[in-house]
Amino acid sequence: MKAALARLLRDVAACRLCEESLVDGIRPVLQADGRARVLIAGQAPGRRVHASGVPFDDPSGDRLREWMGVTRETFYDPRAVAILPMGFCYPGTGRSGDLPPRPECAPAWREQLLAELPAIRLVLVIGQYALRWHLPESKGSVTEIVRAWKTYGRGHLPLPHPSPRNNLWLRKNPWFEAEVLPVLRRRVQSALR
Repeated sequence: MKAALARLLRDVAACRLCEESLVDGIRPVLQADGRARVLIAGQAPGRRVHASGVPFDDPSGDRLREWMGVTRETFYDPRAVAILPMGFCYPGTGRSGDLPPRPECAPAWREQLLAELPAIRLVLVIGQYALRWHLPESKGSVTEIVRAWKTYGRGHLPLPHPSPRNNLWLRKNPWFEAEVLPVLRRRVQSALR
């Protein structure tokens, strides 16, 4: 890992921008190495990930790894896969699930971190906050954006969140599994080669 990225990751680990807003405390959870070829741009860690400190260490991660067609070993190899949520700390729980990522995080860190990931070939864009940042030209709901996946080129692939909370969405949108998942697996394998 290059010194600039190592220094930046230390700075992120020491970040206190949102400290007063995070009821459960600060614990940035991310994974990055300048050699990574796939970037997972997600939302924010959930309660379980906050506790473990391991990104996607929950049922969402199990489903995402299945969607990608990769092993845990590959997924957690920072030289292969970078994981940069829009907010690095668990934002807490709201009335209908986890709160959105803290708005301070992405403007403070995202561009700097992305600049240190020159080998990225594929960005998996998960959820509305990541879609707004990585695909600002996208319009409509998450469903509409994911359905239009072909319009974003080979370098970006919009995805719904792999959370079990989205089981109903997956049942209502069988085209996702039939059309998008085979392409996702091929693109991941190609990027990792």
